[in-house]
Amino acid sequence: MSERYRPGSLLIAYGQFAFRTRNWLFPLVLVPCCLLFPPIPSAGLDVLGILVSLSGLALRAGVIGFAYIKRGGIGKQIAAPKLVTEGMFAHGRNPLYLGNLLVVAGLLLIHNSPWTYLIAGAFFLISYAAIVAAEEAFLRAKFGAEYEAYCARTPRWLVDPRNLRQTLRGMGFNWRRVVAKDYGTQATWLLSACLLLIYGAALAPGPRGPAATLLPASLALVLGLAAVLYVRRLKKSGRLQVT
Repeated sequence: MSERYRPGSLLIAYGQFAFRTRNWLFPLVLVPCCLLFPPIPSAGLDVLGILVSLSGLALRAGVIGFAYIKRGGIGKQIAAPKLVTEGMFAHGRNPLYLGNLLVVAGLLLIHNSPWTYLIAGAFFLISYAAIVAAEEAFLRAKFGAEYEAYCARTPRWLVDPRNLRQTLRGMGFNWRRVVAKDYGTQATWLLSACLLLIYGAALAPGPRGPAATLLPASLALVLGLAAVLYVRRLKKSGRLQVT
């Protein structure tokens, strides 16, 4: 795909739509895929999927903790009060979206259905490419040469690890912001992963497969929900203040 997306293209139009509707559009695609196509249980892929998803969550935590950029827009429209180029954004233009794709890839590995790989995998790749196209068109129009220079030195999708330690050395990590801003994503992943593991265990042949997965997955689900409720309580009480 070209480094410069063409303004007015169908990809950008879909990206604007996906940006506005992703909170319901993405589950609307992923959930039916997981329900319609039975999972193929695999302990090895379960572990791999969890690790891949955790790497995505860790990347998101690093982005939000060091230099946060609000990706929700304003009024569900793409917006950017300023061009953020510090922290992880000095090494990749879309580290949050890369983290999201890793989280989704991990869930697909846990589910392990060829049709889900094909349908949901293609959908999420196209959707995030479209959202990035729409955001880039907006940023290029708003920031002009400053954004062009940023694009020239920073990869669109990958995170360039060179000098990353030096970039982050003088920056404080705001763990409160990570918890307050990203607990919803973390909770959604935990809920989804546990339900997929329980679903796969219920279909696994023999008595040993379900028993080995059901108990830890159910326990993780209960503990995760308790943690989410606790964080919500802290936020509502004002004890979890973020900047």
